[in-house]
Amino acid sequence: MRMCVKRLFPTALLAAVMASGANPVTVLNGAGSTFVYPILAKWIKAYTSLHPGVQVAYEPVGSGRGIARVIAGTVDFGGTDGPMTDVELKHARTPVVHIPVILGAVVPAYNLPGVKGELKFTPAALAGIYLGKITRWNDPELVRANAGLSLPDRPIAVVFRTDGSGTTYVWTDYLSKVSPEWKKRAGCGTSISFPTGVGAQFNEGVVDLVKKTPYSLGYLQLTYGIENNVQFGLVQNAAGVFVKAQGAGITAAAAATAMNMPADYRVSITNAPDPNAFPIASFSWLLVPAKIDDPAKRQAIAGFLRWILTDGQKMAAPMHYAPIPGGVTQRILATNTLLQ
Repeated sequence: MRMCVKRLFPTALLAAVMASGANPVTVLNGAGSTFVYPILAKWIKAYTSLHPGVQVAYEPVGSGRGIARVIAGTVDFGGTDGPMTDVELKHARTPVVHIPVILGAVVPAYNLPGVKGELKFTPAALAGIYLGKITRWNDPELVRANAGLSLPDRPIAVVFRTDGSGTTYVWTDYLSKVSPEWKKRAGCGTSISFPTGVGAQFNEGVVDLVKKTPYSLGYLQLTYGIENNVQFGLVQNAAGVFVKAQGAGITAAAAATAMNMPADYRVSITNAPDPNAFPIASFSWLLVPAKIDDPAKRQAIAGFLRWILTDGQKMAAPMHYAPIPGGVTQRILATNTLLQ
């Protein structure tokens, strides 16, 4: 069954609040990541029902656009799955802090008619496909990893994201770690020039294009794959184990890094060494101003973030994410001045 998540847009929300004649509320406007949007939409609904004095509007326009709006100071918070760069932080109108709020995974999603069973992808296969060097489903690299499956002699229709995307950042961060050629030719970022393939906007766009294109391969945030019944494969991790994206594997990817998180929380957990780790995993961050002059907004954002980091984490598993490690949560709550 296709996932249907109601998008919450600032203009519509403000109009509804004004038309209602209700007591004034504090409205928070955010924009950015589609990776985090499925669970963020649930968080917003749950939190605002508990706290009717706060309303939260969020536009899932991709991490790149979210970062741009944070830099310009046109939103109260942003969402991203690729940390802001030093240059981006320098150009922000006000200092910005990264708050990790959830862990998620990016999966290789495919449409392969007539093939039963879950495909296995090696790092060489994924890099080769996206470099345009592996072009057919029955390439020896894919056949070796999928003994017992009859892979068709069909061209691979490669799909990528065209918008500035945190999902793309996670995918290309992984490819840059496992393939020196990918790192040199394409690199890592929210927006890159893909060597091959056809583009689509947002995770929803990739879902639609993969589902309607036989013999295609794209990349998706895990929740979109599961909720839209899109096939996705296992990926061989740094320990040589083929792992399916699910909570335990996502948590394992963060285990080592969580013990030594940098002070600004900007960190990569792709291709983690743990033998149980799913290798294409990431933290997702909310980007908030280090200083908020409006007392009502400061209180509203702080309350929303504290709830996300505590009660909100209980929603992780049902939404196909993994919760932030407890030690990281405690550290954020103890050290971030906004949350005091």
